[in-house]
Amino acid sequence: MLRHTRLSGESADYLAAREELRSAEIELMRHREQVAALRRALPQGAEVDDYVFLEGPAELDAGDTPVREVRLSELFTGPDRPLIVYHFMYGKRQTDPCPMCTLWIDGFNGVAHHIARNADLVVTAAADLPTLRRHARGRGWSRLRLLSAGDSTFKYDLGSEDENGVQDSTVSVFTRDADGTVRHFYSAHPRMAEDIDQRGIDLLNPVWHLLDLTPAGRGDWFAGLDY
Repeated sequence: MLRHTRLSGESADYLAAREELRSAEIELMRHREQVAALRRALPQGAEVDDYVFLEGPAELDAGDTPVREVRLSELFTGPDRPLIVYHFMYGKRQTDPCPMCTLWIDGFNGVAHHIARNADLVVTAAADLPTLRRHARGRGWSRLRLLSAGDSTFKYDLGSEDENGVQDSTVSVFTRDADGTVRHFYSAHPRMAEDIDQRGIDLLNPVWHLLDLTPAGRGDWFAGLDY
């Protein structure tokens, strides 16, 4: 049986507790794989509108390059590729960019070129395009497609915006049929249940998992925009 690396001086109590923890970690991994299999086995999703977004130039510093309209169906770069959309809490009632969303998107920017091997990834916000891209320049987001939802009901329909314009972070996945029909495959929100307020999309960010390895864990730490 595989065991963790034993260091000189570790007590019998530590070794026993570490082995119990290792067994629990194995069960958690197996359960995550079961959950992922359930997600992959979801039946065909509902057809969705071909929403219109606003997109700026490919380069963040491209100056006066005109803004263009792009439809949801046009965000797929090839057949049989899923589209992942992150709903950024910025715009309307969210007048400042969400620090936690910014943390998430910092990570997406770092791995976007890896994700692009298998899926398309975009970030959309209710904020107008110049405002969104100004924040992106400050964060160095150079690998992401950044879209403003403009006047569309996309964020409201997908549950990342309420009737008063209050924003929420959400991740959505879409597929496109051979005839061009776009379908909703999956969405997840931070608030999974009455007793789970902020943990619903933690698996998308490694910061929490690294902090969870430490003696103090994640605690009540919250991201900021000042670093």
